[in-house]
Amino acid sequence: MAKRFNLTDPEERKEYFELKAGPEIKKLRDFLKKNTFVAYLLGKKNSGKGTYAKMFAEIVLPEKIEHFSVGDMVRAVDLEMRDERTREKLFSYLSRNYRGRLNLKEAIFALEHRNTSSLLPTELILALIKREMEKREKKTLFIDGFPRDLDQINFSLFFRDLIGHRDDPDVFILIDVPEKVIDERIKWRRICPKCQNSRNLKLLPTPEVGYDKEKNEFYLICENCKVRMERKEGDELGIEPIRERLKLDQKLMEIASSFYGIPKIFLKNSIPVEKAKELVDDYEITPEYIFQWDGEKVIKTERPWIFEDDQGIASYSLLPPPVVVSLIKQLVEVLGL
Repeated sequence: MAKRFNLTDPEERKEYFELKAGPEIKKLRDFLKKNTFVAYLLGKKNSGKGTYAKMFAEIVLPEKIEHFSVGDMVRAVDLEMRDERTREKLFSYLSRNYRGRLNLKEAIFALEHRNTSSLLPTELILALIKREMEKREKKTLFIDGFPRDLDQINFSLFFRDLIGHRDDPDVFILIDVPEKVIDERIKWRRICPKCQNSRNLKLLPTPEVGYDKEKNEFYLICENCKVRMERKEGDELGIEPIRERLKLDQKLMEIASSFYGIPKIFLKNSIPVEKAKELVDDYEITPEYIFQWDGEKVIKTERPWIFEDDQGIASYSLLPPPVVVSLIKQLVEVLGL
């Protein structure tokens, strides 16, 4: 009987990856010891881009791989601009490399006075991404969070300017996640108020679960801080507040998938129920957790989570490791290893 792995346990996860993709992992490690590549992560909001990139790094060669989001990059620039020395270096770089419809002074003003309803000039984002790529020239990069205010032509030109900026291979990684999965990830998300650890009451609970008798609801206890985790305001609405954003993300992914001249990797985190037995092991399927209060303690049970995908097909969601196995195998192919 084949071994069942607990894919939430780091040690068992290593053994799982060795079994499922050991030869491919070795090829990637050998390649990355002397070479690099740049991967552009394209997917809807909450599609798991950061999770997949970080798990890939953890399994393959963490010291040679970095993931960064454009949002994190912009927030880091905020800190640079508060220090006179780093601010001067940033301005010097932008004066040499920024080319845009606004002059540099106007672009910097937009950066300093931005808010959640305004988008930064695309050309400024482009210059800042190039700067990060140059700072990490000896690292393989997974980049996500690209401008959304682009029509088809400008979106193409944006990536044409990035592709080939470093002398190493470029790869698109397109991630397909059904909206129902994103909706449940948001609705059941819980955040630790102290360490910001994020888990999911329905799909990824912490080891310790409590019960609030007054509210008649279950809650997660952060395994790091031992405090009650909370729901972010608005999470109960799921994808409704970001539905238009998801439509735009889908459109941009479709445009990117039609680009010529750059290898593409397609990742899918769901599988039709009727095909699951022949393609995946049952422990690779995302479970849903059901809680009951017996008067003294919380009783937890689990079962495979079944939902309807965007085409109305009964499907399972896959845990991150099998999706990363697919990423590993496709990367070996597109890099010609």
